[in-house]
Amino acid sequence: MFSLSPDAIIASLQSGPPEFVWLLLLIVCFSAVLILSRLFGEAGLVAYVVVALLGANVQVLKQVQFSVYDDPVALGTILFASTYLATDILTEHYGRAAARRAVLIGFACFALWTVLMVLTLGFAPLTPEQAGEGLAWALPMNGAMTELFTPVTAFFVAGMLAYLTSQYHDIWLYSLLRRLTGGRHLWLRNNASTWISALIDNTIFSVLAWVVFAPEPLDFTTLVFTFILGTYLLRIVVAFVDTPFVYLARYAVRQPAPAAA
Repeated sequence: MFSLSPDAIIASLQSGPPEFVWLLLLIVCFSAVLILSRLFGEAGLVAYVVVALLGANVQVLKQVQFSVYDDPVALGTILFASTYLATDILTEHYGRAAARRAVLIGFACFALWTVLMVLTLGFAPLTPEQAGEGLAWALPMNGAMTELFTPVTAFFVAGMLAYLTSQYHDIWLYSLLRRLTGGRHLWLRNNASTWISALIDNTIFSVLAWVVFAPEPLDFTTLVFTFILGTYLLRIVVAFVDTPFVYLARYAVRQPAPAAA
């Protein structure tokens, strides 16, 4: 009998191939962009950027073994890549300033979330004596929250610099291609801007996290082929798949405003 409890749903998903869950996550993320844009317009797209950015930085802690890769792969690719879809739609229908504002709001919210979590972890956890039997369930929670929300400074700085640079580049290139093509070839500006910006993101993050800030820098071959190009093909696929959703956004966007130059 089918159960709607979270544990049952998770167990059911884990029993199948991870590629199926990956595809399901992709559909959920891209559909959520359209639904939020339809329900709340620009504010809905900004909200999605914030949620996706926070979620991606948690997802990246989980490693998954896919059949198409020899080594386990960190999650977070779909969630982070879907922010490009949201900012492309913002650029297309609300203008470049709106897209830039969404990127900055995402950055500010992630920074605030990090500060709040550090302060939360600053409270001393309960001892077994303080917890007693009634609150014994709470004893492991501090350790779990520490693993999830304690920022690694190098990763935080590398991630935020990569995020801001690549997103601003995506918005700039998307707008440039839109002008050069006279508003035609939506598929071209959507894919080209995302492909190039994703490579910039992978490169900046990998160089800073694994070379500049790393106590033991990685060798060039590992840096390039494992971390920069290792998941780049996956990001190209995600960008290609989101193209129909960019076209669907023409019908989903709520009260679109003329795009600003």
